[in-house]
Amino acid sequence: MSVEQTGVIDIISTDRVTGHIVLTISDHLDWSDSTAHQMLLQTKLNRYLAFVEINEILESYPDAKDRLIEFKVVFQFPPDDGGQAFVAKVRPIVESAGFKLREEVYTGARLN
Repeated sequence: MSVEQTGVIDIISTDRVTGHIVLTISDHLDWSDSTAHQMLLQTKLNRYLAFVEINEILESYPDAKDRLIEFKVVFQFPPDDGGQAFVAKVRPIVESAGFKLREEVYTGARLN
């Protein structure tokens, strides 16, 4: 699954340290068409927000009940200036809805 599949939740997990439920977006796209990339990401984030806000998450992940929800975008390529501005713009919107937004650039496999 990926950012291009806007109707799909890519990954749901529980953070081992915080106990928060993490909904991860897997973003493998480069930023050669930053505007189109941002639109896909916006559509995907809107889907994630709806998934949580209408409690659809509880149907597929009952452990989410009464837990803090985090959205995490894992980029394969670092966002360009437009991508960084997009994330900065949507972060307060996501947080005002009661959720957290994190992002990271994937740098390779990690061993636990």
